Amino acid sequence: MKKIALVGCTGNIGKQTAEVVRANRESFSFSALVCGKDRAGLSALAEEFRPRLALCAAEAEKADLFSDCDVALIAAGGFAGLSYTLRAIRAGKKVALANKESLVCGGELVMREAEKYGAEIVPVDSEHSALFQALSCRRDTPFSRLVLTASGGPFLHKTAEELKHVTAADALRHPTWSMGAKITVDSATLLNKGYEVIEAKWLYGADFSQISAVVHPESIVHSLVYFADGAAIAQLGYPDMRLPIQFALTYPERLPCCPQLDLERIGALHFERLPAEKFPCFTLALAAGKEGGTAPAVLNGAGEEAVRAFLAGGISFPQIAETIEDALSRIPRGEADSYETLVRADKLARETAKQRLYGV
Repeated sequence: MKKIALVGCTGNIGKQTAEVVRANRESFSFSALVCGKDRAGLSALAEEFRPRLALCAAEAEKADLFSDCDVALIAAGGFAGLSYTLRAIRAGKKVALANKESLVCGGELVMREAEKYGAEIVPVDSEHSALFQALSCRRDTPFSRLVLTASGGPFLHKTAEELKHVTAADALRHPTWSMGAKITVDSATLLNKGYEVIEAKWLYGADFSQISAVVHPESIVHSLVYFADGAAIAQLGYPDMRLPIQFALTYPERLPCCPQLDLERIGALHFERLPAEKFPCFTLALAAGKEGGTAPAVLNGAGEEAVRAFLAGGISFPQIAETIEDALSRIPRGEADSYETLVRADKLARETAKQRLYGV
């Protein structure tokens, strides 16, 4: 029986984690549940699963969340997830990481602390779970190249002029995945794919020259690895987050989870070039990742504020990238040498973005 501390229990990943545990009660239980602000959702989960702790974020700041868990699944959204990731690492726990921003904003710090405290990091993102599986579940397996697949989102074939007029409702109609609002918009801008490139650098010790992305509209091939001899290994499956969530909790063991692929029914699979010129958020993410230091934290902080404004109908779709680019051009950067440094960079990015967005 593995005990799971789940941070972000009422979000999309949290709800699907509850489905996994519900289907495998003989294998899993929750030791702690943490939500953002959804007390009703937290209460319902606590009544069902009876964890030792069930807290909202404001109450969880100083709570002993990770001492008695076997796995800490960090599914809190945004920069806020980084503090939980670091706390779980410093408790020496296996961390099932579903919070992209932990590695995007604090990759150097997170990996250094993981080595120091002997904590294992297992990816939950479908793309990084695919790479992890293709690398035989060893992040130190030698490879030649990593290829991340991208659905392309709902706007893949729209022109630059058409993108000026899309709405938040349009952006939330993802063609293959069911996700939370923020990550769905990030998928539409391809900022999310840029984040995954940065994650790959830290998870697999890859140089940016070894990481690329390709559009795969069917979302069946979840990513692939090339090796020195020219072979490529990919992981395939229906677009269902329960599989990478469960695998992060059970590996190397596999338990029944999702339907097997019906290849005859799927038919042809398609791949095409990622049109970065039409989606500047992807290019901005790569540039920030290559610069390193606090640049990715600035990228993310400004991006979170811009997406919030877009979802509220306050700005156009192209203005998301414009807001991020403005923050990156105006904010001085430094070394990402501590969590406190990253908090300051995040705060400054948000203030700069709000100034542009709202004049405050």
